[in-house]
Amino acid sequence: MTVKNIIKRHIDGHRIFFFLILCLFGLCLVQAMQAPKKRAKKRPHGDRVYLLHADELRYDMYGPHPDAQIVKGKVSFSHQGAHLTCDSAYFYEGSNSVKAFGHVHFRQGDTLSLVCERAEYDGQMQMMRARKNVVLRHRRQVLRTDSLDYDRLYEMANFFDGGTLIDGKDKLVSDWGEYHTQTREAKFVYNVKLRSGKDLVTTDTLYYDVPKSKAHMVGPSKVISGNSVVHTKDGYYDTKTKSAQLYGRSTLSDKDKTITGDSLYYVKNGYSRGYGNVVYVDKKNKNSLTCNYLRYNEKTGYGFATKNPIAIDFSQKDTMWLHSDTMKIYTYHIGTDSVYRKIHAFHKVRAFRQDVQAVCDSLVYNSQDSCMTMYKDPIAWNGNRQLLGEVIHAYMRDSTLRLVHVVGQALSVEMLPDSVHYNQITSKEMKAHFLDGQIRMAESIGNVQTIYYPVDDKDSSLMGLNFLETDTMRMYMSPQRQLEHIWTNKFTSVMYPMTQIPPTKYKLPNFAWFDDIRPKDKNDIFVWRGKAKGTELKNIKRHEAPLQVLPKTAAVKEKKDEKVN
Repeated sequence: MTVKNIIKRHIDGHRIFFFLILCLFGLCLVQAMQAPKKRAKKRPHGDRVYLLHADELRYDMYGPHPDAQIVKGKVSFSHQGAHLTCDSAYFYEGSNSVKAFGHVHFRQGDTLSLVCERAEYDGQMQMMRARKNVVLRHRRQVLRTDSLDYDRLYEMANFFDGGTLIDGKDKLVSDWGEYHTQTREAKFVYNVKLRSGKDLVTTDTLYYDVPKSKAHMVGPSKVISGNSVVHTKDGYYDTKTKSAQLYGRSTLSDKDKTITGDSLYYVKNGYSRGYGNVVYVDKKNKNSLTCNYLRYNEKTGYGFATKNPIAIDFSQKDTMWLHSDTMKIYTYHIGTDSVYRKIHAFHKVRAFRQDVQAVCDSLVYNSQDSCMTMYKDPIAWNGNRQLLGEVIHAYMRDSTLRLVHVVGQALSVEMLPDSVHYNQITSKEMKAHFLDGQIRMAESIGNVQTIYYPVDDKDSSLMGLNFLETDTMRMYMSPQRQLEHIWTNKFTSVMYPMTQIPPTKYKLPNFAWFDDIRPKDKNDIFVWRGKAKGTELKNIKRHEAPLQVLPKTAAVKEKKDEKVN
């Protein structure tokens, strides 16, 4: 080998070595550029579930949970603002989930806290499944159950193994339910019970608005509040105000009294209202009221019924039906032993019972003296007898008529069996006394005029017409409504044989027979038929005490004397 070749090979070796040195330097420079820089530690965040602390951590590759981190002792996790602590847990970092055991405590913000004995938390689904002795606290609400799933994404907790929600003094129990933490609305299903103070609500399905303390009952439901019991299929109950809004043909019962309507609005110790086919029944006093609008105040005892109101009394063998445009009830000395009521019915009053019928413009019933007073052209019928006047007072005893007092332009007309002749009595006032519902004595007072047809006992034929005038007269009747005898003081009387009765003597000057106005049955009370024009009672001006008035000349002279003085 020549010297030239040796020098050339030596130079080539140095080039290769130099090239290798450059490559190694470049590789080190690249690695140095890619090495991470040291930064300050920040709290982990994002979609991952992070293990914050555990006293002990281990893996068990051959155990039942090979892919889990087994952590024990003051275990703490965090996920998207929520914090979970427990005694021990399996942490599945791959599936982003946790199985927690022992004194499990889940917190979300400052308003929600959940404790239980064991739980599963899925970070992907944001679902917390808590089991055994679960207590969820949200603001002032406390939900207790043994099995609860809390969906953080939809902010909803639902239980399915029986649960209790406590909201202040309100306590809700059901087999299944759900609670929305954002809207604070709850739904309870199956064997639902809501207890608010002494009130109890039982239903099949209930929606509860926590901020408003308002419950919506769906399906057959019952509300017990003191002596009051409500049955409804669709109702709202406010536990704060103790008020209820009931729909779908609901019923409110209070001891012996019930009210049913398409819609009922009830406020405890306040106003109650009913709409649509309202039916009020008093079983104790055996009466009822139907209408399409009813308003009643428990505190004052004031009631108002309109839109086709009908009062029904079934305390006797025959039922009394009464109809008017409007009815009102006033209660006096309520809550005392001296309580009594006044019922006003107006206008176009019509009443029907098998033995008694009546028509007038307005009517007032006073329970204090059991008196029913009819005003403005009142007419009453009993069998084939008609009674009318300016005002009629009817006094009852145990719902049985005992006295009728007619004041002003009194007229009594009795149609005889032949439907042609009429016994008639007219006077300033008239009183009829009843016994066991039968008239036994009739008394006429002031300007009495009568037309009476005596009857032959042998063949029941009319013997003639007896016209009588007197100041006072009493007629006594048998239980069979037969005239027994007549008492009167000074009188004038004329007897006309049947064949010699003057045409002008058949009827008294104010005679009127209003059979076309008379209610025929209970359905006829809805058809108003008033008196024909010209047959109304005349307004009679009452006597007034004369006023003492100075003569004109005396008054002028008195004024002149005052000026001079």
